[in-house]
Amino acid sequence: MMEPRWYELKVAGLTRKLQILNISDTMAIASFVILGDVELVDKTANALVQKVPKDIDYILTAETKGIPLAAEMAKQLGHKRYFVARKSIKAYMDNPISVEDNSITTKGKQKLYLSNSDVQTIKGKRILLVDDVISSGGSMRALCELMNKAGAKVVGQAAILAEGEAVNREDIIYLERLPLFNAK
Repeated sequence: MMEPRWYELKVAGLTRKLQILNISDTMAIASFVILGDVELVDKTANALVQKVPKDIDYILTAETKGIPLAAEMAKQLGHKRYFVARKSIKAYMDNPISVEDNSITTKGKQKLYLSNSDVQTIKGKRILLVDDVISSGGSMRALCELMNKAGAKVVGQAAILAEGEAVNREDIIYLERLPLFNAK
C-alpha cells in the first residue's frame, strides 16, 4: 500500500492539509471538503463576500459541497434565502426543470433540478453561482444553463478554489489556486 500524499492549502488565513487522491489512472486531486469545517466555511465565505458583486438578488449552488458556503455567504450578505440545484427530484419539488452536469469529481453524467416554485422566485433576478471548487467548469456551465432556463441572470460565478486550468479563466471569482496532480 502506498503512503498517502498531501497538499498544504493556505486560504483565507487558514491552513488545511488535503490528501491527494487518484480520480483516474492519470489524474489526482487534492481532496477539498468543506462539509463540517465551520471555521473554513466562515472565513472563506467572508473573503468571497468581499470580492463578489453586491447587487445580487440570490445565491445558487449545486448540491452538496457548496451548500454550507452558499448559506454562510447569503447570511453575510443579509439575504433571507439561497437556492440549491438538487441532484435528484424530491417529492416536494413541483414540476422541476433540469439540465445535465458533467464534473471531474462525479463519475458519469448527472442531472441538476430546480423546482418550479424556485424558478418562479428567481425568474428575472440577478443570481450569483457559488461552489467550493471550480475545475473543469462543468458544474458552473450546468448551473448557468439552469438559470437560463429559469429566466434568471447570472451576474457572477464564485468558488473558494480554482483548480487546474480554471485558474486561467477571467469570468470566475476565487480565493486560491489548487493544482491538479499526476496519479500514482
